Amino acid sequence: MADSVNDNDSARVGAGLPEPDAHGQAAMLLVESLIHGLVARSILSVEDAVEVVDVAAEVKADIAAELGDSPATMEKSLTLLQAISASLRRDAPIEDGPIDNVGD
Repeated sequence: MADSVNDNDSARVGAGLPEPDAHGQAAMLLVESLIHGLVARSILSVEDAVEVVDVAAEVKADIAAELGDSPATMEKSLTLLQAISASLRRDAPIEDGPIDNVGD
């Protein structure tokens, strides 16, 4: 029987380096785009959007060990969430000034 191929397999053929998960990348892009869209339409404030992402980062840090994440995987996840939070902070109205870490 031929080996089955799983499209979730993150091994890069021939390179020996892990390739980012396509499903995860698409999901992150979709969620970030949705949040930016809600902010642009004034459905969600920038402050609330930043808080949502910061809470997600806190939850990720709290449950990473329970999920079996390695420290490196947890750090990568937190880095992605921090980048999204920083991106949202740039959407803050100039007159309001920079948004501090809401969840801190």
